[in-house]
Amino acid sequence: MPHDPEIHHVLGEHLRDPSSSFSIGSFGAIAEFHRDAAEPLILDDAERLTIATARGALRIDLVEDVKPCAYETLSGRPGRWQHGVVFCLPEALGASHNRSTVTELGPDRNAIRPEDRDAVLFDMGLSARNVDFCVRTKDAGLLALLRQVTGRSILAPGSAAMAAIVEASPHRIAISRLGRAEVYQAIGKVKTPDGPHTHVLPKLLRSGRTHAATIPVPRDFLPCLSLYPANPLYDGKGRERRFDEKSFEAFQAILDRWGAPAYCAERARALGALRKGEDPEAYDPSSTRLGRTALRVALRQARQQDGDTPSLSNWSRYFDASKNRRKLRPVTTAAE
Repeated sequence: MPHDPEIHHVLGEHLRDPSSSFSIGSFGAIAEFHRDAAEPLILDDAERLTIATARGALRIDLVEDVKPCAYETLSGRPGRWQHGVVFCLPEALGASHNRSTVTELGPDRNAIRPEDRDAVLFDMGLSARNVDFCVRTKDAGLLALLRQVTGRSILAPGSAAMAAIVEASPHRIAISRLGRAEVYQAIGKVKTPDGPHTHVLPKLLRSGRTHAATIPVPRDFLPCLSLYPANPLYDGKGRERRFDEKSFEAFQAILDRWGAPAYCAERARALGALRKGEDPEAYDPSSTRLGRTALRVALRQARQQDGDTPSLSNWSRYFDASKNRRKLRPVTTAAE
């Protein structure tokens, strides 16, 4: 189906950029694709939006009605923020099969690498509304176990299937209406490995959410793919680095294009008032979650760009100190 060539161009650029990463998943079940700059590519087709390394692969299948939503969120680390772009589809188009039990799907003929197309695909049955979270294997022992529990919930008390999957580390495949992410490297039993990896967190899955509350997915849409361009404060492994103005400006261009207008307007209003030297006591902040985030992110970004001026310190104490945000009215969740 036809799709927006601008979206295709942006995604192709970021597939070629090892400082960018991607994910497909739901709240509690996600597959992430990362690669190192020096990591050999075994498949690199930016035109078809497909890339693969020995550790994992990603294929993006764009369709009509894709809505990109760029956002910034507060980091748990003081003075920091995160950003990304979530690509959404209307619920009727973005819905997964929403299976609730282990289901054998047969040989994975849509596997990204030809050598994986005879391996057997199983939907884990995690009841995620926007993604089919699967495993793929040729291992006879794991095949037998998964077939034994077909039709049952993998999250049921006493289920041996989840432990067997962790032990065997089959390929994990997250499939949405906008593509698939495949993870080949072993599941990290002690810590999350670098590069492509997955998370399955039953407690979060039980919430029934498709995404964190901080991600501004429009009402009646589902998140089907996420892009994480280079962050100006963190490297690809999540380690803090010196503020990188180039990465910052690159994402601001994306935010201007695809960010929520209310967020961008509140961020600009706050920065304008700050840089004019206005008293924070006189500033009337937004009462929405989105507006509150915009104000606090704006102050954190101003510190990186302008330095810690007396005016900024005053604004930050008033609006972004953990024990003193008295001026902000109660947050509402009305549609932005």
